[in-house]
Amino acid sequence: MTRSPRLEPVTPATLDAALALRVHPHQEKNVAPVVTSLAEAYVHGETAWPRLVFDGDRLVGFLMAFLDIAWDEEKDPGDRRSGLWRLNVAADAQGEGYGRFAVDAVAEELRRRGTGRMYVTWEPGEDGPGAFYRRLGFRTTGEESGGQVVGVLEL
Repeated sequence: MTRSPRLEPVTPATLDAALALRVHPHQEKNVAPVVTSLAEAYVHGETAWPRLVFDGDRLVGFLMAFLDIAWDEEKDPGDRRSGLWRLNVAADAQGEGYGRFAVDAVAEELRRRGTGRMYVTWEPGEDGPGAFYRRLGFRTTGEESGGQVVGVLEL
């Protein structure tokens, strides 16, 4: 079967499907639900970039990037970062390459915007997505953000 995943913005027509998207139950502790991400996107406005991942008519995932945010204003006001804020791949679509597609799509968007590094955070531990991100080339920075591991990928 040929796959042709693509990104689409969340629209009134796709909102209900987006809100219904679920990861595997054992992964729920590692990633916020789409409804939380959309609320954060509303609050953060221009710095949030939420997108749905479709393959044909099938909704297979959700991602949200963060764009040019001040990382730690008190420590270094000039440290501005962009990256992957959230990634939810539907339970029945995992293992099919959609997570990799989503990460690559965010990297492509950041390159288009002139960004040289892509950041991501993840829940530490055996059940967390750390191994997935490391396989894609992210390296840990030694930093933490809200108890999560911070990774970076050179673009």
